[in-house]
Amino acid sequence: MPEIDRPWLKHHDPTVPNSPRLDPKPLFQFLLDAARRWPDRAAISFQGATISYAKLAKLSGLVAANLRRHGLRRGDRVAVMLPNTPQAIIAFWGVLRAGGTVVFTNPLYMETEIVHQFTDSGARFLITLDLLWNKIAPLRDQLPIEKFFVTSMADGLRFPLSLLYRLRAWREGHTGQVPYDGKTVHTWGALMGGLSTFTAEGLIPQKDLALLQYTGGTTGLAKGCMITHANICANTQQILSVLPGLGDKPETFLGILPYFHIYGLTVSLNLCTAVGATQIPFARYSPLDVLKTIEKERPTVFPGAPSVYISLLQQKNVGQYDLRSIRYCVSGSAPMPVEWFDQFRNATGAHICEGYGLSEASPVTHINPLNGVAKHGSIGLPLPGTDAKIVDMDVGGPPLPPGKMGELAVRGPQVMAGYFNRPDDTADVLRNGWLYTGDIAYMDEEGYFFIVDRKKDLIISSGYNIYPREVDEVLHQHPKVREAVAVGIPCDTRGEVVKAYIVPKPGEKPTKAEIIAFCRQKLANYKVPRHVEFRESLPKTMVGKVLRRALRAEEDRRAQGCGVPPVQDDASDAA
Repeated sequence: MPEIDRPWLKHHDPTVPNSPRLDPKPLFQFLLDAARRWPDRAAISFQGATISYAKLAKLSGLVAANLRRHGLRRGDRVAVMLPNTPQAIIAFWGVLRAGGTVVFTNPLYMETEIVHQFTDSGARFLITLDLLWNKIAPLRDQLPIEKFFVTSMADGLRFPLSLLYRLRAWREGHTGQVPYDGKTVHTWGALMGGLSTFTAEGLIPQKDLALLQYTGGTTGLAKGCMITHANICANTQQILSVLPGLGDKPETFLGILPYFHIYGLTVSLNLCTAVGATQIPFARYSPLDVLKTIEKERPTVFPGAPSVYISLLQQKNVGQYDLRSIRYCVSGSAPMPVEWFDQFRNATGAHICEGYGLSEASPVTHINPLNGVAKHGSIGLPLPGTDAKIVDMDVGGPPLPPGKMGELAVRGPQVMAGYFNRPDDTADVLRNGWLYTGDIAYMDEEGYFFIVDRKKDLIISSGYNIYPREVDEVLHQHPKVREAVAVGIPCDTRGEVVKAYIVPKPGEKPTKAEIIAFCRQKLANYKVPRHVEFRESLPKTMVGKVLRRALRAEEDRRAQGCGVPPVQDDASDAA
């Protein structure tokens, strides 16, 4: 590969290696190693019940053995449609140990999304929750699933909570809906039976797939990223190399980020297991429950997203809880506004490591130094063993000089093998060993990278390029704004104009004129929003990233459905 300049190497923390020692191995080896080194240490703590590493290794081995008994072959895809629960963790390791490929599925998916993901992946088995059966049952004839394994929340609870849960479910009519027949529809117990365990041998980490991670559904049909065992192992080891001291003493991780999202899976679950830490899964996110858990369980590592950290700080009684046990916060999915960044650091005393990644890279590629300079607004420096460059947005090619904006491209051991059964889409993003991310960015003289916007989110108004993130930053500075996002919408006279969607702070009632006047003080006229809409909430992914394109699609549907032509520029706003 041709050499590129790597100015970032001079700005990593002194303990961070330029080229970390990577050990490609089956991903489940992290679990087996932890069970060997710390057999009695708690791997999972859930609602007062704990599972040791030795027991987790045994349970996942039982799942592997029973999946094989039911006909799973090496490379078969197994869909896991569960919230963050002990069963999700056990199933994940069990499928991998059986030699299968995990297809994590969002439990909130609607019918069309479920049918597409299961059909596209060719999943033969599904591990899911009884509460989701009513969503699955009408689709059975459309799915390739041969066998269903259905668990209950009670299966992850300790006695007597498990009994009380089942009694309440019976009283509320949540039982008896799943037609268990022992042939195609099985209980969770069918994966827990027997005495023998199983661990696949002969896997080739660089070739065998650990995950089919679906992504890109906001712009069309979601594509399955083929993530190998070596990809995720490398990314876990790369992250560890920039967090010195992590795992030197027993750690406890908060499992708030959903495991079905690769950010949550890698940074919460895999990293946790690699250092023999205790995982605290949250089946659903409740800010008050999280605050109580932090004070009671004293977690040391808090992987999250800005929306999560901000929601905790916005709780009226946040000052009543001791949050000082947290040593590390690994933040991703969106930039953390400076105001909130400082507030959360002051409340916890934690190191907040902001980074960047994407599903196609398992997912982390950049992170700000832990002890060095962390530049606000920057995604940081490429991880050790990762190269990055900025290229022309239209033709790609050689790196652009520092300060020039273009498309961010990355290469490294964490980059996916391609999109499942989509050679053309793969060829679009994987070129000459580089992953073209579709993000507009620039690199400064010291090798820090700054994301400007998504390539497809770029707004072109009267020939001017407008990067919505720049408008977002200004909107967030308004004292009455809680959340905000800028989107380009069609305009007859300008091609596109900026529309701002705003969630006001509680008790505040900003006006459109107030918002626009504020933006005029900080933005060039062509960047100032021409339209403002106030909302109670913004559409987001499960890890808190605002779905900008969902808002734009909503505008398109509104115009088409109502027969409304593209908006005219408001002359009063353009003054």
